[in-house]
Amino acid sequence: MNNEENSIGRWISVLYRHRQNYISKKLSQHNIGIGQYIIILTLFTNCGINQEELSNLLKIDKGSIAKSIKKLENEKYVERKINSNDKRAYKLFLTKKAIKILPALKNAAKEWENEITSDFSDKEKDSIRQLLNKMIKKIQK
Repeated sequence: MNNEENSIGRWISVLYRHRQNYISKKLSQHNIGIGQYIIILTLFTNCGINQEELSNLLKIDKGSIAKSIKKLENEKYVERKINSNDKRAYKLFLTKKAIKILPALKNAAKEWENEITSDFSDKEKDSIRQLLNKMIKKIQK
């Protein structure tokens, strides 16, 4: 196996794609894809931010955010309200419908993590979290 086939980035990418598929299947009954999933979770902890702030937080381009927000609005999971400080801007809020399905969203992520780490000891799980967190801190500098 050459270096690229065994690189850390490749394995992270493979896990990421499998996670996307897993969570999308789990949430399909709610008409939510993985792109909308992360937005709902982010808005839950960052209620009232605008699309640009959401884009910056998630490191997702503005066009993709706009499409996902539109879908979430159509599904009645998100609503836009005019920013009282800037009438041209909108703040984003979760609806009661979105809050109602938050447990399902969180559960899907928890089930995924349990699935992929079921053969790991608590010490191994902690080590993985610490190493991944170290990588993230490195790129955020």
